[in-house]
Amino acid sequence: MNTEKNHSDTPFFDLTPDAVLDAVESLGYECDGRLLALNSYENRVWQVGLENATPVIVKFYRPNRWSDEAIIEEHAFALELQENELPVIAPTIISGETLHHCGNQRLTVYPRKGGHAPEFTDTQTLEMLGRLMGRIHAVSSTKVFKHRQTLHPDEWGQASIDFLTDEEWIPFHLMNAFKSITKDLMQEIHCIWSQNEDTSFIRLHGDSHAGNILCRDDDVFFVDLDDCCMAPAIQDLWMWLSGNHAERSHQMSVLAEAYQDFFPFNAREIHLIEALRTLRMLQHQAWLAKRWNDPAFQQAFPWFADDRHWERVIEQLREQLDEIHQPALVLEPK
Repeated sequence: MNTEKNHSDTPFFDLTPDAVLDAVESLGYECDGRLLALNSYENRVWQVGLENATPVIVKFYRPNRWSDEAIIEEHAFALELQENELPVIAPTIISGETLHHCGNQRLTVYPRKGGHAPEFTDTQTLEMLGRLMGRIHAVSSTKVFKHRQTLHPDEWGQASIDFLTDEEWIPFHLMNAFKSITKDLMQEIHCIWSQNEDTSFIRLHGDSHAGNILCRDDDVFFVDLDDCCMAPAIQDLWMWLSGNHAERSHQMSVLAEAYQDFFPFNAREIHLIEALRTLRMLQHQAWLAKRWNDPAFQQAFPWFADDRHWERVIEQLREQLDEIHQPALVLEPK
């Protein structure tokens, strides 16, 4: 594996606290010197204190990941949802713009919102989230992205496998096992995909895991649309499911019933869930490998380069192949 470092691997090497403050003040804010680095690896996110005002959240985008056009399209999507009274944290418009440049950094300012992750096993919470996502999709389905990605097995799955094997991230003694299980998985995923060719692709949040949903009292907010994309609607729902087959079927039933109060639920997309989960697993491993020379990743994920990690990954992929072969979740009758 290639571990030679250069500035493309460490694009935030010069993003010092002083540089953060300078960038924020260049937008017209008066900072009070308080900085808090928030938990973000792909980008860099800071809470910045302001003189006589509520702190703001400032996001510095990783260079060369998204084009300016793709980022601006993400911002426009968030603002569109917000304008339709949906609980999405949208970027702050400053001098008519949401994306700003300071030196070699691109940044966006967001209002600060606090909260905790939702409890997905709670029926009332699932009903609330199902209704909210139905409302979001009712708006998002009215247009298409022009600069964002479209979810597809080749780009999300096979490309990840190719990167991990070509760059020799898989230990030599595990390479054959990895290639064998991923070949079987991709065959199954392509088969599932071909059976759902009539599935509609709409604009989605794309990464609606618990960490991107903030709950406080009776308020819920969706944050971080950095991975928004064109994909089947179920991509925004399946990450909320957990437990055994019966428990997940019940949760899916609750979500579907609430969701379709505002937007039609396509039950055929349920068959895509385990394929989507597998693609996410593969993409996550490739993401870690691509970012490994960033010191923040080595500090946060020290186990990634260990042979035992890849043994666990192969075992998890075998379990996932078995899961794909299991019957799909079943919606409970009303």
